[in-house]
Amino acid sequence: MTATGPAPDRAVPAPGGTARLGGDIVARIGFGAMQLEHPAAGRDQGAAVLRRAVEAGVNHIDTARFYGSVNTLIRDALAPYPDDLILVSKVGAARNGAGELIAGQRPEELREQVEANLVTLGVERIAVVNLRRLDAAPGLVATGDQQVGLDDQLAELSALRDAGKIGAIGLSGVSAGRLREALPAGIACVQNGYSVLDRWAEPVLELCREHDIGWVPFFPLGSAFPNRPKVGDDPAIIAIAAALDATPAQVALAWLLARYDHTLLIPGTADLGHLAENIAAADLRLPAAAIAALDQLA
Repeated sequence: MTATGPAPDRAVPAPGGTARLGGDIVARIGFGAMQLEHPAAGRDQGAAVLRRAVEAGVNHIDTARFYGSVNTLIRDALAPYPDDLILVSKVGAARNGAGELIAGQRPEELREQVEANLVTLGVERIAVVNLRRLDAAPGLVATGDQQVGLDDQLAELSALRDAGKIGAIGLSGVSAGRLREALPAGIACVQNGYSVLDRWAEPVLELCREHDIGWVPFFPLGSAFPNRPKVGDDPAIIAIAAALDATPAQVALAWLLARYDHTLLIPGTADLGHLAENIAAADLRLPAAAIAALDQLA
C-alpha cells in the first residue's frame, strides 16, 4: 500500500498530475475524509464517495482517528486496499468519553493515537502521520500539561518511523518558526489552513518551497469557522468562474495547484456531485489574467 519509487501504471490518470508525498507518489488532488464523520446520507453514501474517488484516480486519502468512525468507514469501503493507495493520518487530539474533541499532545498520547489509527484502518504502516500542533486558535489550544515541546513530540514520532509503523512525519497548524525548528527531523509535508482568500500561512508556504516540502492546504475553499471568507461568496471569484464556465470551487482549487508544484489538495465532501466537481478542477487552466486577479484577493 505504500510502495516507493515511480508512480505505478494507472488505468485512470492521476487528477492534477502527481507529486511526491514522503516516499510515495500521489495524485495532486486527493480526498479529505473529515466530512464523512457525519454524512447526511449515511455510511453507504460515505462509502460510495470513497470508492468513487479511488475509481477517479485519487490515491491520497487524509483521515484521523479523532474523526470518529471515519477510519472504520475507509477500511470497510476500500479494504483490501489498492497497492498504490496512500493513507495519511493525523495525531495531536482525541475524543473523551462524551465524544468531545480534546488535546492529546503528550508523546505517549501520540504513540497511542498512532496505534489506534493502525488498528482502525487495518494496516501495519501509515504512509504519513501529521502532528497537529495546538499552539494557537482557531480550534483547540493546548493548555497545562498539553503544552509539550516540539522536540519531544518529534522524537516519539521518529521512533515510530524507525520502527516502521509510520513512513514519514508531517506537521499541521504550524508557524514558519515551528517548521524551521522541525526541519532536522525530516518533514514530508505541512497541512495548514490556506486558500485564495486566507493566506496567513504564506510564510510557511515559502519555507516549504525552499525545502521542497509538500504543501497540503486545508480549508481550500474557505474556513468553516465563523467570520472567515468562503470562495463561493466572493464576487471576483464568481465572475472569473463564470467567464471560464467553471465553478468558484474549481477556480479556487486550480489557483492552489498553480501556486506551487508540490501542492497536494485534499478537498472533502460527502456528496458525489461535489466530488466530481473537485476532481474536475484538475483540468481547469487559469489564464494569466485570472491568476493575477486572484493573487490580489487576499
